[in-house]
Amino acid sequence: MSDEHIHQNFETRAIHAGNTADPLTGAVVPPIYQVSTYKQDGVGGLRGGYEYSRSANPTRTALEENLAALEGGRRGLAFASGLAAEDCLLRALLVPGDHVVIPNDAYGGTFRLFAKVASRWGVEWSVADTSDPAAVRDALTERTKAIWVETPSNPLLGITDIAALADVARTARVKLVVDNTFASPYLQQPLALGADVVVHSLTKYMGGHSDVVGGALVTADEALGEELAYHQNAMGAVAGPFDSWIVLRGIKTLAVRMDRHCANAERVARMLVEHPKVTQVLYPGLPEHPGHEVAAKQMRGYGGMVSFRVAGGEEAAVAVCDRAKLFTLGESLGGVESLIEHPGRMTHASAAGSALEVPADLVRLSVGIENVEDLLADLRQALG
Repeated sequence: MSDEHIHQNFETRAIHAGNTADPLTGAVVPPIYQVSTYKQDGVGGLRGGYEYSRSANPTRTALEENLAALEGGRRGLAFASGLAAEDCLLRALLVPGDHVVIPNDAYGGTFRLFAKVASRWGVEWSVADTSDPAAVRDALTERTKAIWVETPSNPLLGITDIAALADVARTARVKLVVDNTFASPYLQQPLALGADVVVHSLTKYMGGHSDVVGGALVTADEALGEELAYHQNAMGAVAGPFDSWIVLRGIKTLAVRMDRHCANAERVARMLVEHPKVTQVLYPGLPEHPGHEVAAKQMRGYGGMVSFRVAGGEEAAVAVCDRAKLFTLGESLGGVESLIEHPGRMTHASAAGSALEVPADLVRLSVGIENVEDLLADLRQALG
């Protein structure tokens, strides 16, 4: 994050960080540099450090500067997807034989990356309840190099005390990685709480309109940032210029969108709590949620994701998804439109039969920014 943005409030940084006016025309929006290579002024004479767009591209640079400013980091890196960002991080931090503690409630794609890909080149992993610092401490081994956290988690909306786990990580001399996708930097600042690296799927709230796929890493450690940038260039799964531009556009309205997501989700959660066909509601904004106090301490708001369990088991949960009309049946989350899904058969099918298997009667909602009364009416009719 550049010094000029340090003292600005979030909403100002979201609009202005990285978004400098074009020096040629004065355009207030950074141009899309849809280019692969750059003319050099003599051998090695690079203009602004640009030589090839895998290594750097001005539109991506604008996004990366913006990401660093929003998370309070020194280096931001943008990738082709959230999983591409995660893969780069694992390869930069780990060597065969190293060990990582992962959550017992993690995104199915993250679990698949560890269980089916990283494990094949010798990375070991074990599962712990990251809401319990003692459980995480007990899961550490002499080969542990990182603790991986999602908070709120996907799809059970578990809450982890980031500052508490940062103490565990510092004592053990391991890195703390926090997936901040569900919260977005508007609601939560993991680096300020002691995390070493923040991970994002930019596809979700940062883009915000279900029209782009992307990922990001942000760190406050300049040396680690350089190491991540080296691997990003060496591996090549970078965000393209148009995708970077789309995410930058989405980020400008992140704060106002998140305010509406949070307000709508709270109304939805409270309606579901009172519905006779709902057996449990998982939303950190509810006082009865086990992570409510921690969430209140480390988050500005409780987010737009709500999960709930349905009386009648798996088939009843699937039927609710099928009957929804305004809530679109689909994977992903964080867009302006509301989505509904059955995690066990959709986003988390890869975790079936593992310690991360999700309840079969679970339904996950990404609550959008439509009129909340319309959303409530649709859920009532879907529940029957």
